[in-house]
Order: sequence, then structure tokens, then C-alpha cells
Amino acid sequence: MIRIELDAPTLDRTRIAISPLWETVDAFYLLDRNPDGVPWPYQQWAARAREVIRDVPEAARVAWLMRESGSRSPDFLSPIPSTPAPTIEEELHALATTPRSVVEEQLPDYYDDPPAWIRPFRDDPARAFAELAEGLAAFWKGAMAPHWPAMRAALDEEVLHRARALAADGPDALLADLHQRVIWERPVLTLVKPLEQSFSAVDKRLLLIPLIFSRGALMCSTDHPEVVAVSYQARGAAVLAEGRPEPAPDRLAVLIGRGRAAVLEALSRPATTAGLAATLRLAPSTVSEHLTALTAAGVVNRRRAGRRVLYSLEPAGTALLHLLADDPSRRQHSA
Repeated sequence: MIRIELDAPTLDRTRIAISPLWETVDAFYLLDRNPDGVPWPYQQWAARAREVIRDVPEAARVAWLMRESGSRSPDFLSPIPSTPAPTIEEELHALATTPRSVVEEQLPDYYDDPPAWIRPFRDDPARAFAELAEGLAAFWKGAMAPHWPAMRAALDEEVLHRARALAADGPDALLADLHQRVIWERPVLTLVKPLEQSFSAVDKRLLLIPLIFSRGALMCSTDHPEVVAVSYQARGAAVLAEGRPEPAPDRLAVLIGRGRAAVLEALSRPATTAGLAATLRLAPSTVSEHLTALTAAGVVNRRRAGRRVLYSLEPAGTALLHLLADDPSRRQHSA
């Protein structure tokens, strides 16, 4: 278990951010921890990712480095995002230009005698960080970039959902409902991991980072002087599955059309037009048309959250799904 005691100022400064770099690092962990096969929905992605590691020496070097780093390593290998939604280029630039002073500050907290794999970051940090950034960029290009638009849409919706919960109910409610492996018992936030550690965060900022690839690991960063960062499994990992989602239930599709039925089903949690388009692999204009019809019918509502518009089910939409989506004959046919 990793236990982090949060004082009131730290808790009150809870924020949420997206990190393509943390996604990429966690993707390596996912592959390394599942050598015999990753779980759904990562299978097709993993096959391509392993090809990239096999064929691109720079990516293979990073895979080796992440394996050597184990379950606990200095945070300078995956720095905290400096903005709520940085690009991968911005994060890799920050990584490549990590000051020597950061390495000198963090390294003694982890090793009395640094192992061979991490010594280049102490002895020649400019070169070591440049090579790490280069390898991550190569892996990103081959394994992550093709999926990033859909992943980003899912993560945007996750952030919107959590931000609304934070604003409406406060950080206690947000942390209590974060993930089954993240336990909040004020003032201690516990991450369920095989590692045993305890930290105190005093007058800092808690940064939550949702990750599509968090099946690989729960990441925790405590070395930053002002920020404690914790990752958790974001919803929406199904965007990595190949092919279209399973067709909508037959009776509902017959009643309102297969496209509108699929959109209605996908609104089991609030979503944007772009997020639905990415999840359902439909054109945004098609999704927008279906949403307009469903809203006019009174089964879906729309509300603005900042600069985005979120759609969610009305009680009538939920009732419609309950009445028609659970079709025993279709379930038998699927089996």
C-alpha cells in the first residue's frame, strides 16, 4: 500500500490533468506486466506496440529502461505535467531539458549506490534525457499516436465528469469515488499496490491524472516540491478495441434506428459529441444528427460545461433502455 496523508490545504487544491507522457510510460508497464497477453481491450494495441519495440531500437531501449526501473524510481523519469492538458511534444521537451539539479536532488532519496541503468542520468544527464525523450517519441509515433484522438476525447470527458463532481460535491466525494484501488479515508489516500510506503503532503497541490493505460500501474509522484500526483484508471479504455462496438439491442434499434440506439446506449455516462464519435467510430455530424433527434424526443438532455456541451440521459431515456435493451432473445442469439 502507498499511503499519502493530505492536509486540508493540499486537499482543497485538488486538480485534474491529462498527460500523454504518463500514458506512454504506463503503456510500457502494461506490456511488461503482461508478457503472456494483455487483458481486453488492449490486445490489438499490444500486438502493434510489441512490433514497435521489436523493430525500433530507440523504443526497445526505453522498454528495457522501464523494466529496470521497477516499481519505485525517481520522478524525473516521468515528470508531472506542468499544464492541465499538455501535448506529448511539450512533455517530451520538458523531459529532455531536465536540469542536472533535479537528478542530484531526487537520486539520493532512492539509492545509496545508483544501479547501472540509472547512472547515465547522473553522469551525463543531457544525453540520457535526450535519448529517453527520443525513445518515447518513437514509441509514441508507432504505438500511441494513431489512438490518441479517440483516447483524448475519452479523457476529456473523464476530466469534465470529475471536474463537475469536484465543483459540486468537493474533493472528499471525488476521491471516494475515484477507483476501486484508490481508497480515501480522510486524511489518508491509499493506493492499493504491493509496495509499502507512506508520505505526508503538507501545503501542496494534489493532481489527479486519469490514464487509459492505468491497468499497467497506479503511478504516484511525490518528489515535486509543490505537487503530489496520483494516476488512476480512466473510463473509456474501450476506444482501444478494434472494430465497431457491438451492435445496439435489436428491439431498440428497430424502434429508433441502429445509430440512435447506439448513441443512446453510449450515454450511460455523460459525453460530448466528439467523445461519442470517437467511441462509436461515427462521423461527428452523424452523431450530432442523432443527438438532435434524441434531445427533441425528450430522452436526452444537453447542458454546457465550460466551452463544451455534455449530453446525458433523461429519465425517459433510461427507462427506454431498461425496457428494450435487455432483450432475452438477442442475448441468447449472441451466445
